[in-house]
Amino acid sequence: MNPIQSLIKDLADQHGRHRENLLPVMQGVVQKEKYLSEYSMIEIAREMDIPAAEVFGTATFYSFLETKPAGKYIIRICKTITCAMKGKNQLLFAIQDMLKIKTGETTPDKKFTLLETNCLGWCHKAPAMLINDDVYTEVTPEKVREILTKYMKENI
Repeated sequence: MNPIQSLIKDLADQHGRHRENLLPVMQGVVQKEKYLSEYSMIEIAREMDIPAAEVFGTATFYSFLETKPAGKYIIRICKTITCAMKGKNQLLFAIQDMLKIKTGETTPDKKFTLLETNCLGWCHKAPAMLINDDVYTEVTPEKVREILTKYMKENI
């Protein structure tokens, strides 16, 4: 049994093999592997006896289930109207300029991936940004440069 199969078996043992346990199993794979590969989705379907199309459909429905390799730090910028009105585009421009990537791309060193996502739940402190599990609110272009500089100084 290879490491992915072993991980999925352990997650299915822990959470269960019913359809309602699909999301926690998928989240466990993403937590460990950083994304759901096509292979891991097929293995989840096999282990849980769920059609592969259902696994793929679930993976592509949820924005926090990555289906392609991502950087060590996933930067998510809220794209709701509130954040847009509060300067979300200026944040994106500042990040794109600093990291030399566009939305949906990963830096060549695999350190950062930039994504837009639906509501992060911080509308009262917009614009909001999430880097992995860390939330940043009332972010300005200056503040985002400061935040990213700290992450850039960390070793991979």
